[in-house]
Amino acid sequence: MTDRSRFLTLAEVEALARSAHEGQTDKAGRPYAEHLAAVAEGVRLRGGSPAQQAAAWLHDSVEDDALSGGQLAEAALPQEVKDMVLALTKRPGEPLEEYTARILATPGAVLVKEADLAHNADPVRLSVLDAPTRDRLTAKYARVRSLLGITTP
Repeated sequence: MTDRSRFLTLAEVEALARSAHEGQTDKAGRPYAEHLAAVAEGVRLRGGSPAQQAAAWLHDSVEDDALSGGQLAEAALPQEVKDMVLALTKRPGEPLEEYTARILATPGAVLVKEADLAHNADPVRLSVLDAPTRDRLTAKYARVRSLLGITTP
């Protein structure tokens, strides 16, 4: 068992996430770290724990190949953070129903996904995308919210 004092601090997790996603941009061409910061802040504002905030910083790291599964496993993070990150990692070809079931089954993960969806569905962010992409993503985010039982966009 790892001594809790040896876990990365939230500031260290942020630095790790920013470094791992260095050079990546979102669909609108913005630095990817802006999305991570918005999701982490959304989790904090929703009353999320430090572990949930850490998971927010890392929620896309494995999915986006910023960190490997092995790097995540070796990171000095509580198991609950690793579990949330892996639950939030969409697998290629995975049906939304399986993905959302895994999130629902993982303590703390729904709140992180709620903050992620809120930022992804922000009308300002969506407005810079072409209409077909915007419509596709809006429908996808609504479907995920429905499957997770999240009532507010």
